[in-house]
Amino acid sequence: MDHTEAKKRLEKLKAEMRDVDYAYYVLDEPVMSDAARDSLKDEVEAIEKKIPDLITPDSPTQRIGGRALGKFKKVRHEIKKYSLDDVFSFDEVRDFDKRVRRFLNLTSTEKLEYTCELKIDGLNMSFHYKNGFFKRAVTRGDGVFGEDVTHTVKTIKSLPLKLREPIEAEFGGEVYMPTKSFENLNEQNKKLNKPLFANPRNAAAGTVRQLDPRVAAERDLDIFCWAIYNGKQIETQEEMLKTMKKLGLRVNKYFKKVENIEDAISLCESWRKKRSKLPYEIDGVAIKVNRIDWQRRLGRAAKYVRWACAYKFPAEQATTIVEDIKWQVGRTGALTPVAYLKPVRIAGSTVSHATLHNIDEVKRKDIRIGDTVILQKAGDIIPEVVQVLPRLRTGKEKKVEAPKKCPICNSPTVRKQGEVATYCLNKDCFAKEKERIIHFASKKGMNIDGLGEKIVEQLMNEGLVSSFSDIYELTRGDLESLERFAEKSADNLLKSIESSKTVYLSKFLFSLGIRYVGEETASLLARIYPARTISDFIEKISKEKTTDISNIEGIGETVAESVHKYFRNKKNIELLKTLEKSGVALNRMESVKEKSPVSGKVFVLTGSLESMSRDEAKQIIKNLGAKVSGSVSSNTDFVVAGADPGSKYDNAKKLGVKIINEKEFLRLVK
Repeated sequence: MDHTEAKKRLEKLKAEMRDVDYAYYVLDEPVMSDAARDSLKDEVEAIEKKIPDLITPDSPTQRIGGRALGKFKKVRHEIKKYSLDDVFSFDEVRDFDKRVRRFLNLTSTEKLEYTCELKIDGLNMSFHYKNGFFKRAVTRGDGVFGEDVTHTVKTIKSLPLKLREPIEAEFGGEVYMPTKSFENLNEQNKKLNKPLFANPRNAAAGTVRQLDPRVAAERDLDIFCWAIYNGKQIETQEEMLKTMKKLGLRVNKYFKKVENIEDAISLCESWRKKRSKLPYEIDGVAIKVNRIDWQRRLGRAAKYVRWACAYKFPAEQATTIVEDIKWQVGRTGALTPVAYLKPVRIAGSTVSHATLHNIDEVKRKDIRIGDTVILQKAGDIIPEVVQVLPRLRTGKEKKVEAPKKCPICNSPTVRKQGEVATYCLNKDCFAKEKERIIHFASKKGMNIDGLGEKIVEQLMNEGLVSSFSDIYELTRGDLESLERFAEKSADNLLKSIESSKTVYLSKFLFSLGIRYVGEETASLLARIYPARTISDFIEKISKEKTTDISNIEGIGETVAESVHKYFRNKKNIELLKTLEKSGVALNRMESVKEKSPVSGKVFVLTGSLESMSRDEAKQIIKNLGAKVSGSVSSNTDFVVAGADPGSKYDNAKKLGVKIINEKEFLRLVK
């Protein structure tokens, strides 16, 4: 067989295998045995071994890479990932329907269709395709940044390496481990004296994050896709799911369009009863407005989309004993009672702790040390003590009161008027500062890998760190003499600290631990008060009155007062300026929107750019008051074509949209 004949034979073999996989994974209608499929693959391998230059990315032999990665690459999502708002009762589902109707100006009798999809208990993932070929898989992460896990996800047999159409698009989906595979994996780990996974979701997450793809290939992962983020003009959610199926992606077959919210509730109830019969775990049903144009009109709130909700099945419950109640001190100084429980298995994992929130909650439920209680996992995630069983008391149970002194520093505590929490009055309390530093270094903050709770506590005990500004003064000599630190681990932490010095303003503000300022509020402040340096931001925000800040949509009076108070505190300002002197700088990509010739214009990016990443190009466009779209339409003003452009380039030609190269783009936005 010469080169030409081998190439033709190979293409036919690959096409045959794609059709076989499509029938098996997508249509659930096998057309041949596994042995026959393996025989086809053996022939593919034989041809590629003889003529290596015929190997292509869509070959079934390329699912498993032979080399393990050294680390995971952080990736900024092209489109920010939002969550679905969890609801736990059918009354809340009906309230969701009322909110949707109110927003869309629909009466209670007007037609409003929903598409219901099973909520797979797995790992949220984005799958990127270019010209129909699988390019990259990225975890959800914090919604802004994820991790590139292409090397492991590529081993999943149900993930097509080539779609049935040559499109450029990003798909949302779930990577999960079937229940039987999870049980087999834990059985194998038990024999090898390895740690057991708590549940299939944890097993899937642990497998995806393996550095060696061969380990992932040995475990049986699967996928379901449920969203197209760009690349296709689609009118309904139902059509979106059917389109992905036609493209060759695996879609859960139990999705259903319903005529009204009561039909959606009936469907949720039916799946609650029969969920245990599925070969994979689900924790609820996603209810989504069917019309895509209405989804766009509804838009998003701070954390959740307004056009969908996730009905979570009633939590599993179990009984256990409260062995102790201890008080933890948070970064704001608030003391939280935590129940230490006799370990009990519930909803797939072993639980030994549960937060009791505050002393009012403890007294309301009359929870005592020694009590037998009913425990449940709210939304199958958060352990919660829901009820005490007083008849099982022996008389030895102990009541709990809020401590008058901090359990860490022994300073006096106080309960502020109008609040339920008890606070430690010591501004320099070890526990408060430790939590502040952990929060500062967290993934959603400065993202300093290796600076977890134990290391922070060790550094504080050694007197090397007393506040988060001290982190940037650490040297290799400081670390190498400590337990747990060898030369390599010291270098890794120092590299992570150094790389954290350039940060987005929104993440920097979140990292400061300002009371009531979460991710969304930090992003709002960064957008309203854009700055190029920390000093620049301090100057802008310190001039603002509380009323100015509270007038920002999405920020109330309490939050505004907290922000105003923080940036009027001399000690805080000194701390921020110390960070700036240590080299902490704001990423220039998140800066002021300026008036420009391209304000209001719509850009589409395709292909790779040489002078910057696509994320950087998008940020430049947004900063100049223009918009970035994921697909080409008659409303597009410019298509920026880099190297190896995809289908967007061809669509732009067909529609007569202006196409510019990278140099022209740079001149335009200069």
